Amino acid sequence: MIAKLFNRPVCAILRISTRFKATEANNYVVAKEVGDKGILTLNRPNALNAINIDMLKILAATIQKWSDTKSLIIVKGLPGIAFSAGGDLIGFDVNKDNPNYGREVWQTELVMNHTIANMKIPYVALIDGVTMGGGVGISVYAKYCIATENTLFAMPESAIGLFPDVGASYFFSRLQGKLGYYLGLTGLYFALKEFLLSTSAYVPLGQDVLHAGLATHYCRSAELQKMEKALLKLKDTKHVDDVINEFCPKPNSEFSLSKNIDQIDKCFNASSVEEILDNLEKDNSEWAKQTTKTLRQLCPTSVKIMFRNLQLGSNQSFAECLQMEYRVVLRVIAGKNFIEGCRALLIRKDKNPKWDPSRIEDVTEEEILALYEPLPNNEYVKLKDSSALNQYGIEK
Repeated sequence: MIAKLFNRPVCAILRISTRFKATEANNYVVAKEVGDKGILTLNRPNALNAINIDMLKILAATIQKWSDTKSLIIVKGLPGIAFSAGGDLIGFDVNKDNPNYGREVWQTELVMNHTIANMKIPYVALIDGVTMGGGVGISVYAKYCIATENTLFAMPESAIGLFPDVGASYFFSRLQGKLGYYLGLTGLYFALKEFLLSTSAYVPLGQDVLHAGLATHYCRSAELQKMEKALLKLKDTKHVDDVINEFCPKPNSEFSLSKNIDQIDKCFNASSVEEILDNLEKDNSEWAKQTTKTLRQLCPTSVKIMFRNLQLGSNQSFAECLQMEYRVVLRVIAGKNFIEGCRALLIRKDKNPKWDPSRIEDVTEEEILALYEPLPNNEYVKLKDSSALNQYGIEK
């Protein structure tokens, strides 16, 4: 279904998801209370549920409130089409004269991500359709993150001069072997040929999202409504596992990257991005050539930022990863590459960004390290104290 509806590159989806502007935020986030349970539905169809600042505030406030007052939360999007295509980046152009806009966006978003990851009640995310960027942030930390045959999971921020955030330094660095390095550095531009006809990349789709470790369960889209009704009827949420397992049998497919896992582990086991590129050149397989092409198409500075994020994130708590990403992102969105990426892919749409530096080899270590320095006045994200993370089991 996804391939049929969106037969175009991920950058085209980014453009679709950011060209529409909400007039009434309440129309795009539907909060429904069913007894002691709550359902959050993203409902901005013309923008594939891209999340603008008003929607983000409503989501964050509702999730925070319900985490203390409800026994279960379900979050979902447009069935079979989109959970959420990410953040509404056009807002950065509209609010370009507001120096605090980006700060407000990321403060709100990262606090919400942290709340979800540390939630004590069952939180169920139904990622039935396109799930990108900010949409990943409100789903990947769910105790029950349920993919379907329609799920397309991508974090293409490096294509616009940004980098995968919302804690990507945490969850990518904890995937099997070097898989997270491969997925994080390529921006999850994996090669689903019938979907990304104009790139060499691969996007995790359907059961692959579960195999990769980016979802906890897999369910047929047609069964989601029945599962939702069964969850809402529960008198005791201690039985959530029983309901979800009833509708989510073990997948019957093999991970499509299984044949490349050894190559991924070998090529991405490196101390720098340049060493990864050298390893790929030595491999010289078609897969290696396609992976090199993908890395070369992205913003060089973004690729190096993501590599460092993964190195650091593997030894940091979730809260520390969010603080690190916050420092870097405030500097990146004020820089020339993010502005250029938005211009080339989202505004003028000439698809020809002029990155500076233009090559991975020309991005210096000094330039990257400067992005990680403490912010003026030691600014940071104000996170609540956390208990053990409900999915990954690592404390703050």
